[in-house]
Amino acid sequence: MKNSIKKIAGLLMIAAIATTSVNAQTKKTTVTVGGEAMFPKKNIVENAVNSKDHTTLVAAVKAADLVATLQTAGPFTVFAPVNDAFENLPAGTVETVLKPENKATLVAVLTYHVVSGTYDFNALKELIKKGNGTGKLKTVQGEDLTVMMNGEHNIQVKDGKGTVANISTYDVYQSNGVIHVIDKVLMPGM
Repeated sequence: MKNSIKKIAGLLMIAAIATTSVNAQTKKTTVTVGGEAMFPKKNIVENAVNSKDHTTLVAAVKAADLVATLQTAGPFTVFAPVNDAFENLPAGTVETVLKPENKATLVAVLTYHVVSGTYDFNALKELIKKGNGTGKLKTVQGEDLTVMMNGEHNIQVKDGKGTVANISTYDVYQSNGVIHVIDKVLMPGM
């Protein structure tokens, strides 16, 4: 009788672990961004190059020689501005920072959109809750981003200059992190 109970308990434990594993896998579903599927088994760069909404960001990442970095194991959280966000910057901004002599500035701006670790919607919401309404994220560039709720289901990201970006698409899981699509380009306080 004891052996039967142990076997049943063992089977239940295996079933619970398997269910947890399946639930974790289904959480990381394929999301469409820029008209293309973003596959959780691909890395940030492999997915981003296919998004029609992120061609400016991808061009900037290439110009800054950050492709290899964003293909590493990470994990990273990337706040990815859409093309319209770049187009809404003051005239000439994108062209200026893409010049080879401004590479350091370009790298600083791009790495300001990247945080070490995986911060999906739930992790961001928990960070905001712990911070009594705001949370701080240290970027790869070195300065902080501030995250805050705007309603119950919308998280905003505030940069060092006070610009507030809305996250339009959450939890685009990658093999090396997660992407959140945003509607503004974030600028460090530098």
